[in-house]
Amino acid sequence: MSDLVIHGGAPLRGRVVPSANKNAVLPVLCATLLTREPVRLHRVPDITDVRKILDVFRRLGSSVAMDFETGVLDLHHADTRFDPARDHLPEQMRSSILLVPGLLARFGAARIEGDVKGCTLGAREIDPHVEVFERFGACVERDGPSLVLRADRPLRGNDHWTDYASVTTTENFVLCAALARGTSTLTNAAGEPHVQEFCRFMEQLGARIEGIGTSRLTVHGVDRLGGGEFSFTEDFHEVVTFLALGAITGGDVRVRNAQPEHFPLIDRNFAKFGVRVVHDDGWSRAVLDGPLKVREPFTRNILQKVEAAPWPYLPVDLLPIFIALGVRSEGSVMFWNKVYDGALAWTGELSKFGAQAFLSDPHRLVTFGGKALGPAEVESPYIIRVAIALLMVAASIPGRSVIRNAAPVRRAHPRFAENITRLGARVEWVEAG
Repeated sequence: MSDLVIHGGAPLRGRVVPSANKNAVLPVLCATLLTREPVRLHRVPDITDVRKILDVFRRLGSSVAMDFETGVLDLHHADTRFDPARDHLPEQMRSSILLVPGLLARFGAARIEGDVKGCTLGAREIDPHVEVFERFGACVERDGPSLVLRADRPLRGNDHWTDYASVTTTENFVLCAALARGTSTLTNAAGEPHVQEFCRFMEQLGARIEGIGTSRLTVHGVDRLGGGEFSFTEDFHEVVTFLALGAITGGDVRVRNAQPEHFPLIDRNFAKFGVRVVHDDGWSRAVLDGPLKVREPFTRNILQKVEAAPWPYLPVDLLPIFIALGVRSEGSVMFWNKVYDGALAWTGELSKFGAQAFLSDPHRLVTFGGKALGPAEVESPYIIRVAIALLMVAASIPGRSVIRNAAPVRRAHPRFAENITRLGARVEWVEAG
């Protein structure tokens, strides 16, 4: 396991260029299985999940040339082979389920392991994905703890209405529909920025998609997809993370951000803590006029609220970032996670810093900020943004703090410690025994 040691109290200042969004990169990698033509990708991050998927491609016989120094990846799946009796998808990685459509389209078979999951964010069922595969004509059968999927004939288009706006289910639907016969329509589709980026990549390969960014996607199946070249944009999660780090430490961090059009609601949530976000000439900056302070609502006798739900709400992955701001801001805030059960259980760790946070139920938390905090040793669950939120609090407090089990950060943010070190933080990775 890896721990992060932070010597906090220094204002972070400077410029930083975020990496690509892993939630766009991973489905795009999986999508390349749908074509036999060469694909070149730029700004591919050096993160653990990328390495796992590339290892799968190599084992299946694909041509993989990855230069992590430049972020350039060349893929060619012309000689790929798959045997469901022998070849397994990577476990402990939620995105491996996105390999299924490419395997069904190319080889008529795929296999889902019983432990396909990612961060410990609560119940994350695979049933919606299985339902999508069945809607396109795949047959599903159990083999011990695994599921084997088979498609003896080409996938066929269909109309589907999901129970909820799931990012990965939406991506699996598009992957299946791209080469399916006929037209497919998905209602209650997810529209997050990384889903839009994934769809733009699919269009570049030749997929015909209507309604990108809306709750209704229509995909017209084509006979084949081509190759091409694609460059990933900055991860909006990481943009928010660096802006929040600048704000919580009382510093001044400018973050490269090519898509400020995704930020109006995020900016308004920053404003609830007295933070004004300025977007100018491709860069974003968090500006404070004094210490962090919760803005009182005009409606009397209610708490300021930060509500997270599927896009276009505030993304639920960003809620821990704002909780960190909440415990460091004067005033009280109610945080509401409308997606995952149990995803706020980690907030008990905040008390080790001296913070006051009350978990009223599995979905809602109230922070009582403005208290004097001290350095601490805390433990992170296997949730990327929680490890970063704990680091944010530690970075704002003078003294030495330790974030135990901070390895999830490496799943999404390459060179994270190096980036914040250049901004003035004193932080280092320590490999725990």
